[in-house]
Amino acid sequence: MAAFIPNARRPRQFRRVNRQTDDLDNEELRRRYRFGSENLDRLEDLIGDRLRHGTNRNFSLTARQQILIALRFFASGCFLQLIGDTFGVDIATVSRTITRVTDVLFSLKDEYIRFPTTDDERRTVQQGFYKIRQFPGVVGCIDGTHVRIISPPKDQEAAYVNRKRYHSINVQATCNHRGLFTSINASWPGSSHDSHIFRISNVCRYLEARHQGFEKGVLLGDSGYPCRPFLLTPYLNPTSEREERYNRAHTSTRNAIERTFGVWKRKFHVLHSEVRMKAAKVSKVIVACAVLHNLAILWNEPEPQEPQDDDEQPQPDQYQGPQDGRGVRNYVTNTFF
Repeated sequence: MAAFIPNARRPRQFRRVNRQTDDLDNEELRRRYRFGSENLDRLEDLIGDRLRHGTNRNFSLTARQQILIALRFFASGCFLQLIGDTFGVDIATVSRTITRVTDVLFSLKDEYIRFPTTDDERRTVQQGFYKIRQFPGVVGCIDGTHVRIISPPKDQEAAYVNRKRYHSINVQATCNHRGLFTSINASWPGSSHDSHIFRISNVCRYLEARHQGFEKGVLLGDSGYPCRPFLLTPYLNPTSEREERYNRAHTSTRNAIERTFGVWKRKFHVLHSEVRMKAAKVSKVIVACAVLHNLAILWNEPEPQEPQDDDEQPQPDQYQGPQDGRGVRNYVTNTFF
């Protein structure tokens, strides 16, 4: 009879994770991991050195394997156990791997999520937005979106319940005409109001300190934001045809941020479902997915493109009127619409 060994540990079994991609074409790779073969290589080149384990253990995961596990989680939002079963690794390994890759991607946010600050950058973005619906001077569109999370601890729960009565993080972001995120703030609980998040955001502080007039560019936001010299909102009760035209152009142009959120959440389905992590970790996952979204655009991962007219933005004259939101809005309305 075999001797009984108390607390015997079941041998761990591993499969080669790379087999998950060996026989897949680019279309299938994008469906599962959101990047084709060439850009998976580029991503490994970008962050691989920071993921490689300094160990000689036989079963440590390679950088490529860690990236694939994290991308599968971001793309699907599946339970960690299911991802572990798919790749043949333990659930604890999946959790540590996702955390590791998330932290590395999060550290790249300042490099790949950048607000346009130079004259050349502003002119490029302004011209890109002008082609959408001939709205001049736009350097970005701003809005918020909610990412559902599990119920936080009792002492924090009320703050995370949003107006639709579920727990979430209120994510505020700006984007440019290409759908690239130019800023993102994912640290506020769901009950926080968009205008409050903006008021104390880095983008607001930057614009308050550096904004030099309409010709240097403005943000477009919905009526949940205050109308400021650097943040134009729609007329709540338009009283003229010019104001109607302004509102229509404003809405069509500002939809860039809605489309960006839509593409982003469809691409990384973890943001569409309830993220089963603590709020602080979810915040990092959100930013990591924003970095990946920007990389996908910069690396020309295929996305359907809407046809655009080649309209040229008129060179705006220097604005000399009242330096308040309504004054700038009236100037834009009367001059361009």
